[in-house]
Amino acid sequence: MAPIHLGERVVVSQGAHLCTGSHDYSSATFPLFARPITIGADAWICTEAFVGPGVQIGEGAVIGARSVAMRSQPAWMVCAGNPCKPIKPRKRS
Repeated sequence: MAPIHLGERVVVSQGAHLCTGSHDYSSATFPLFARPITIGADAWICTEAFVGPGVQIGEGAVIGARSVAMRSQPAWMVCAGNPCKPIKPRKRS
């Protein structure tokens, strides 16, 4: 529905869902919308994580298994949960 931009060396693990479209539930006509997803270089989207429309995942970020990222997440952070939030810095190697 909308572009998905993957930086170099991005890992998207099994069962992860990158969803660029949804519906505006606040409107009586429930219109469809689409927004691009951008995942920075060296990021890892772990098993069964969900990344929603318009979300940007920063360079080197880790989105933990089964996390739900409906908002953008910062670079070089380990992020997890529902809703997904930064937990701790990720060391650069």
